[in-house]
Amino acid sequence: MRSLSAFAAGLLFALGLWLGGMTFPANIVGFLDFFGEWKPALAFVMAGAVGVYAALYPLVLKRRAPLFEPDFDVPSAAAVDIRLLAGAAAFGVGWGIGGFCPGPSLVALGAGARDAIVFVSSMCAGIWLHRLALRGGAPQEESSGSCG
Repeated sequence: MRSLSAFAAGLLFALGLWLGGMTFPANIVGFLDFFGEWKPALAFVMAGAVGVYAALYPLVLKRRAPLFEPDFDVPSAAAVDIRLLAGAAAFGVGWGIGGFCPGPSLVALGAGARDAIVFVSSMCAGIWLHRLALRGGAPQEESSGSCG
């Protein structure tokens, strides 16, 4: 049941990204082009996502536990440090140049978009390089949804 639930959530997320036009890099780059042909679609997609999150997050956390896990995995870190800022900056630059972020790039890859092949390959290489750079340091949590 847990796998079916994860598949349904992923399918719903992918459908929302596709319907919102977020799998088309031109919409992302167009949103960032304030002085050219500005495309506001991303602002509406983000507003809808933030609205749903803001309304449902407090209700979900009132539950004792998630449906298919023993407890909630809520991040405890609240500090803004150089790693967070550098990561956010790298994400933003990559997003602005490529027109993709990880979720929409995987949806576009599944639809056969050639641009997504290049982006996802580069994203996986970046994840691999990040992990390589962290070897020998403090152990890092592994994400089950990454490239390597």
